[in-house]
Amino acid sequence: MKTINTSTLENRLKTLESYISHSKSIDTKVSKATVAWHLDHSLKVINAVAKSMESSNPILFRNNFSLIGKICLKIGFFPRGKAKAPKYVKPPEVILDSEIITQLAAARAHIKAIKNLDKNAYFRHPLFGHINKKRVFRFLDTHTNHHLKIVKSILKNVSSS
Repeated sequence: MKTINTSTLENRLKTLESYISHSKSIDTKVSKATVAWHLDHSLKVINAVAKSMESSNPILFRNNFSLIGKICLKIGFFPRGKAKAPKYVKPPEVILDSEIITQLAAARAHIKAIKNLDKNAYFRHPLFGHINKKRVFRFLDTHTNHHLKIVKSILKNVSSS
């Protein structure tokens, strides 16, 4: 498993940012959602995870990471269409490019802030259990890349139609 660090995530954010100009694109054969939805959701996850970790009590961390979580992070892959986004990371009906840009700036700051957290700062994932600092960069990278692959598929099909 390759090491994921802040520069890896910052590169993902640069890629994500490069797709803002395609935010209205959609291909329902690939996803029911627009490119903007995937960008917004990815950023909401990064920002929510970081805030949760910042407010967590490291003493309460439990090493209860699930087998399915270990497998997904080991191979760096989340299957498409198998999970539903929790309400607090679902994008609004109307997604403004300016809001994506604002969230992007927050995500960049949050990624830097995670580096300074206690090793057992954590967030609770609904399927995987507690994810601490040791695993969080791998999780965020895998999740962001999952949505970037969907965006690439949408744009590939849109441009070839």
